Parts: sequence; structure tokens; C-alpha cells
Amino acid sequence: MDTSTHSLATLFAQLGLDNDQAAIDAFIAQHRLAEHVPLEKAPFWSPGQASFIAESLKEDADWSEVIDELNTLLRK
Repeated sequence: MDTSTHSLATLFAQLGLDNDQAAIDAFIAQHRLAEHVPLEKAPFWSPGQASFIAESLKEDADWSEVIDELNTLLRK
């Protein structure tokens, strides 16, 4: 069981993305989502990334809170 605290940096690492603050900021600036597009359906995810996001949200996993945070940031 994973009991670590998750952050945007750990989520990006889990997704196989660069996870330093500059890379996170750049990703958010370059990727925007329309309100009607579910996060896991975003065209910029690989199938594995999309699956991880969808499963985490479906299971209300420990990752859900930080995934919701990313979802909000991508829609600002």
C-alpha cells in the first residue's frame, strides 16, 4: 500500500514526465483542455497515462486529489 503524499511533482514522475517545477509549469502552459473534455480523454496523454488517470479517478485512489488539481490547472 502506497502511503506517500502525492504532489504534482510525484504525479508527473508517475506519468513518466519531467517533474521539476519548470517542466510542470511549461506542460500546464502548453496543454489546455476545454470544459467538455474529460482529463483522461485529453489528446496529449499516451494510452498508459490516460489509463492511469482514468483508473485512479474511478477508484478514488490516493492519486485522485492531485489529478483533480492538475485537471483544474489545465482549464484555467
